[in-house]
Amino acid sequence: MTKKDQSPPGRNPDQGQDRKFSPDDPQTGVVEKTEVHTKRPSMYKVLLLNDDYTPMEFVVHLLREVFHRTEEEAVRIMLSVHQDGIGICGVYSFEIAETKVAQVVSAARHSEHPLQCTMEKA
Repeated sequence: MTKKDQSPPGRNPDQGQDRKFSPDDPQTGVVEKTEVHTKRPSMYKVLLLNDDYTPMEFVVHLLREVFHRTEEEAVRIMLSVHQDGIGICGVYSFEIAETKVAQVVSAARHSEHPLQCTMEKA
């Protein structure tokens, strides 16, 4: 038996440390470094819409509880809703804005108020 016949199966006995690589060899190549650029998430405005039935105190309460606004900020936003028909409660990523809208609508329905809350891309 020759030395070539004694090599383990699947191994080429000619492969060794003395093998020379050429540019045409399919096992050689250029390592490219790719840069990953992350994109900021889209932001959404959460809006309260005016109606003739929801008490102003309830709107202020929601702005304080759901949006963590100070008393002064909550009153200012509530007056904007009352006078202009719409008020911006905050600007958030999609998931957070969606959650805030659901919390406002749920609290309004639970208290039997017709208050509407929506979101739109900022």
